[in-house]
Order: sequence, then C-alpha cells, then structure tokens
Amino acid sequence: MQLRVSVLGAGSFGTTIAHVATHNAPTVLWCRRPETADEINREHTNHAYLPDQQVSSELRATASIEEAVSGADVIVMGVPSIGMREVLEEVRNHIRPWVPIVSLAKGLEVGTHLRMTEVIREVLPEHRAGALTGPNLAKEIMAGYAAASVIAFEDPDIGRQLQGVFNLGLFRVYTNRDVAGCELGGALKNVIAIAVGMGDGLGVGHNTRAAVIARGLAELTRLGVEMGGQPATFAGLAGIGDLIATCASRQSRNRFVGEELGKGRTIEEITQEMNQVAEGVKTSRVVMELGEKYGIDLPIAREVYGVLYEDRKATDAYSGLTRVEPGAEHESG
Repeated sequence: MQLRVSVLGAGSFGTTIAHVATHNAPTVLWCRRPETADEINREHTNHAYLPDQQVSSELRATASIEEAVSGADVIVMGVPSIGMREVLEEVRNHIRPWVPIVSLAKGLEVGTHLRMTEVIREVLPEHRAGALTGPNLAKEIMAGYAAASVIAFEDPDIGRQLQGVFNLGLFRVYTNRDVAGCELGGALKNVIAIAVGMGDGLGVGHNTRAAVIARGLAELTRLGVEMGGQPATFAGLAGIGDLIATCASRQSRNRFVGEELGKGRTIEEITQEMNQVAEGVKTSRVVMELGEKYGIDLPIAREVYGVLYEDRKATDAYSGLTRVEPGAEHESG
C-alpha cells in the first residue's frame, strides 16, 4: 500500500524532503504562511528558502494543519526545535492512530533538554517517533547532487518501510536503530560548526579548523555516548558526516553565524537578518547544562557559549581554546 506523507514546515529542508518524498508517495506540505502554499501550488517554487529551485509539480501545499495531517500515513516534522512542541499540540487534534512521526529538526528543547523524538513521545505517546538526519544540505539535494542520510527508528520494520519513502536516486537513505545517537549527533555538531565558523571569520587557518573539527567530534561523542548514543553512530553519517558538511559548507546556517561572530558582529545583529533558525545558538546553552549534569568537560562548547551569551569576543574564545592543557587524545580536553 502506498503511504500518504505529510511534511510540516516549508523551510529549506522541509520543502526538500517533501520534494523527495513526492517521487515515492502522495505528499502534502504544510506551510505556516498561506502565500507560501499558494506559490508552491501555482509556481512550484519556494523562493524564500530555495531560490532558483523548482519543486516537484506533484507536491501539494496547504496552510491548514488539519488538511495536511488528517489523511496522512506518515508525518514528517520539518519545524525548528523551538516550535516543535507547539505544532505537535495542534497535530494531536487531527492525527490518526498509530501514524509514525519523523523529525527533521537538529536541536534539543530548551529547559527540558529533550531530544525531538522525546518531545514527540511526550505529546503523542501512542505514536512511534524517529528521525531523518545526516549530511544533508538542502540546496545540493534539490540540485541533484549525491547525498546520504539516515532514517533512525528503534523498530527496524518501520525504519525499512520509511526508507523507501525517502530513498531517491542519488539521495541514499540508510537505516539505523540508534535514535538517540543520531539525534544527538545532529544537534551537538551545530555548536561545533559555530566554533569552526568563528575561526573562519578570524582567519585562523586550515590547521586550526581541522583541529577544532576533530576535537569537536571527540567532545560531542563523549557527551552523546553518556546520553545513550552508540559510539559507532558518531563515526557515521549522523555524526562525523553531518559535522563535516556543516563545518565546511557556506550553506550552513550555524557556520555562517560563527563566521559573522568572528568578524565582530553581535548575535542579535546576525539573527535579525536570517530567515531560518540556526539551531546551534540555543543548543549551546542546553549543551552546557548537559555537560554540567553529566560531569563532562566541553571546552569548545564552553567557548561558543561564552561568545553567544557572556559578551566574550571570538578572539577570546580561540585564545581560550589554545590555553587548554592537552592530555591524551582519546580522553578529554
């Protein structure tokens, strides 16, 4: 039986996944703004988030959550972590029993420290929750470049079934049962990407960038494993793969934030001109709280937090990193 897919959230990645899914199943995209839905239905474009890209003419958009959700066999949550709970509360009024829910958001809920699948299970406890994550830059997928992603569900049967919904040509989707690890890799790497961006803004060089990425991977792996993720996950697509893509690409919102901070701009100035959320900004606060909770030293995250929330300069952050006394590579610091 062909599944009916509903994607909620018409940002760059939500629109991209809806475009991909449309090739395998009837797909509806919920847009917060009616004018965005009208543009997608009429022009098959979403210029605000995917300029110069054509969206599948088979994709149908709507500004009504009820219309999008009520007939769906699969719900894909493409809204940022900050808005996830609010949208799920509305979804609860219209969703049919037992429909699985897939999160695209790479963030942690402020205050509760919950992963997005944990938020889904809290609001909709009778529904299976998973994540689609990996080194997935929306514009490159839309342009047809090869990419790989991970569909993470604890139930392997659901993972395999949904694998076919999102797998498309050069967009290859692998299954993974480590939901916690996949989500944590996607969320934690955003903080490291801000750190790398700060270095790029300061012009610190490629050796320093490589060191920050490598030590950042060790940092997020330590915390991620402590929180229930499997070490192998952080060495795969949802870990190092996503980290490299986010740290290296000028399409990365988190890297952009860091680069602008490195140039001396404030976080308020940067975020005011952005039309999408850089998840790492809020996640950095959650990460520091988690580090304290689990007793894990997170020197890179600590310096990023200092620049974002303690009025420190990016130059101070990089000076702070070089003052950390190096220990054994595979321990900490």
